[in-house]
Amino acid sequence: MTNILVVDDEHDVQYLFKQYFRRQVKKGEITFHFALSAEDALEKLTHIATDLMLVLSDINMPGMTGLELLRIVKARFPRLRVVMITAYNDNDNRETALAHGADGYLTKPIDFLELQQTFAQFKVL
Repeated sequence: MTNILVVDDEHDVQYLFKQYFRRQVKKGEITFHFALSAEDALEKLTHIATDLMLVLSDINMPGMTGLELLRIVKARFPRLRVVMITAYNDNDNRETALAHGADGYLTKPIDFLELQQTFAQFKVL
């Protein structure tokens, strides 16, 4: 089973992931954990980090940004893969994310075919 933590302050994201991957979730191939903030994600990571294969994080969130979360995750869990997701295809954010260890960078609206390719690249599904 694959465990993925999705960090995004938009509630709709949970529905989109559950809908798009409903077959894989139903078969028990994948489990999504959701956090509505970077702070919430850090709390969840203390309990589930050893079981996670991937973190998908939005960059622009209130409070701690996804880039700040990325730095902390990579410092605490260096082997955990982190893919950043943003509505703004900004080269500065992309370069900063990759410089701080992001394993990927996707833009919103999420292209779920591209996301599946990312999963395949990391052997998540």
